[in-house]
Amino acid sequence: MAEIQHVVSMGELSSDSDEAEIQIISIPTTSLMARFKTVNEAAEENKKNQSQSQSQSPTPKIQKVIFLLRDSKDFEKYYEPRVVSLGPIHHGKEKYQLGEKYKLLLTSEFVKDSGKDINALYMKIEQKIKKLRDCFEEEVIKKYDGDDEGLAWLLFVDGCAILQYMYCATNKDKFVDLSIKNDSVAFADQDLFLLENQVPYCLLKWLMRWSKNKDLESSIDKFIKGHVEVPLPKYHSSIFRCACLSSLSWNRRQTRKQKQAGTRDPTHLLDLLRTRLLDNHQPINPKKQNGQNTWQSYRNVQELRAAGIYVERSKNEKCCLSDISFTRLACCLGYLWLPPITVDDSTRPKFLNLIAYEMSLDFKNDFGITSYISFLDSLIDEANDVKLLRKAGVLYNCLGSDEEVAKLFNEIGTDLVPSTEIYSDVRLEIQKHYNNTLRNWIAQVIHDHFSSPWTFIAFFGALLALALTITQTWYAVHPSSGPCN
Repeated sequence: MAEIQHVVSMGELSSDSDEAEIQIISIPTTSLMARFKTVNEAAEENKKNQSQSQSQSPTPKIQKVIFLLRDSKDFEKYYEPRVVSLGPIHHGKEKYQLGEKYKLLLTSEFVKDSGKDINALYMKIEQKIKKLRDCFEEEVIKKYDGDDEGLAWLLFVDGCAILQYMYCATNKDKFVDLSIKNDSVAFADQDLFLLENQVPYCLLKWLMRWSKNKDLESSIDKFIKGHVEVPLPKYHSSIFRCACLSSLSWNRRQTRKQKQAGTRDPTHLLDLLRTRLLDNHQPINPKKQNGQNTWQSYRNVQELRAAGIYVERSKNEKCCLSDISFTRLACCLGYLWLPPITVDDSTRPKFLNLIAYEMSLDFKNDFGITSYISFLDSLIDEANDVKLLRKAGVLYNCLGSDEEVAKLFNEIGTDLVPSTEIYSDVRLEIQKHYNNTLRNWIAQVIHDHFSSPWTFIAFFGALLALALTITQTWYAVHPSSGPCN
């Protein structure tokens, strides 16, 4: 129970007077028993939340980015839409009025293509408003308490606009027909994958089911694929083909297991993007290390190369970010196989929001994206590391200079808490490679003196010349006996 404590305050009436005014200020204080009660209440609330999470679906709710990330550096702008607001969190802000006009235009096109009456489509959404409310955190839809019609209309327009947008984006000249400018299209692409700009995926599924346009579902697949795939390399070396066989067979076995296990429906578009980037990667269970030394240091690409470890592009054409492996060839060479990635203006907001999604308090996951970014950040310290990744076909720089790319990953890779299990086997193999002194010495000699093919040719030529000289000298000293002798 709160108590009232009286404090006497004396303040000067004026600078020329010694008189003082006495004020009695009442300050509420908390008793010790009340403080004990708050501890017990916190424990009870946690127990209640745990029982609810066990009985309910593990699907995370649509929510705001946690404050830990919003307060970090200058990242807040990457969590907010640039052109169009979707869902209730940023709805109604003045700067998104142009986006609202575009949404109504796209909704009109969707309704026309659906072959249904707009009132009939809207009423179907309103009938499911209770289920849609459950997809959001209470805080973000608080302003719609008692206003089912307002929330239903918001979600109806946003759902129709999203589906029609992706349909137009994957079909040539559709935006031109609607007089929507290219710059608005480019920024809207980024806005679709913001954590605070999501709508329930079940809303999109219902609208697709009720529409006569059967190309909507395939347009989602094409749209997501455009944000996942990267160009294929023009050629593969024989070493590349050989060394990938073991890791490829492992990936295929994993894929079969994942298909047998089945996949859940996406929570929203950002969740679908994460799933495609990780290629249905299954959460990793902790493994016992059998007493092995698991300490692993972090080294950049240049340091790996100096130790005889070369970075190559993984052969898995699905561009799965979890497809990272390590193989050893010969006695002193190792190969780190990495999935390809395209870096452009959308990379920073895309990965920052994927990381924010994984850090949502109600999302149980193994931090697959966070772990990938942390691993890539450990490989990139400066521009020369980016250059080596580009040459290996691992990184496609559509952002600017190599310095900009290095800075990007160094910034978004700061203060991350990745999974200790993901890539632990790869890190352990790299550490074993480093712990072999002889292997390191041979690799260092090769790196320092034979990094260029011309130096190797010159060395081989010198050896050949030396061998010929020795042979010539031998025959000069020990001439062979001919038939005349």
